[in-house]
Amino acid sequence: MKIKKLSQGGVLLALGVLIPYMFHLTAIGGKVFLPMHFPVLLAGLLLGPGYGLIIGGLTPILNFIISGMPPMPFLILMFFELATYGFLSGLIYKKLNLMTSLITAMLGGRLVYALVIWFGINLFNIDNLGDPLLMVKGSIISSWPGLIGQLILIPTIILALERGSKPKIDYKRRV
Repeated sequence: MKIKKLSQGGVLLALGVLIPYMFHLTAIGGKVFLPMHFPVLLAGLLLGPGYGLIIGGLTPILNFIISGMPPMPFLILMFFELATYGFLSGLIYKKLNLMTSLITAMLGGRLVYALVIWFGINLFNIDNLGDPLLMVKGSIISSWPGLIGQLILIPTIILALERGSKPKIDYKRRV
């Protein structure tokens, strides 16, 4: 079971690097469609909060190492945001339904994004980050296609995977 989860986590981490890379090659904006977010949210939902947290933290770091994106200071912001997405989606999905966990993770990630900006400004005197609320508002407005895509595609993928993983033959009925 652990090897299966590690393999699935590796695939989702690879997708978290490959999908944004494809977006950068085609000049489609990553800030609009949020290509890193999809595999991270899927990791939390499919593999649980621990894997979601790790994949959420590693995804922006690996992307930065490979492609230089996201640039600083967005790398730091996205590290915390995506780790929160992965952790919360997995944690809440254990207790509540799919849409509730997905929306809560998305809101929680944006809240952490704002908090990291606030801490950067107030504790570390990083003055080029801007107003946390305006940055979050701006990121939500500019990324609405990606947010809608997450709300449509992620439940579709999860339901298809859950439906596809059920056995097709009822072995108990065969005698």
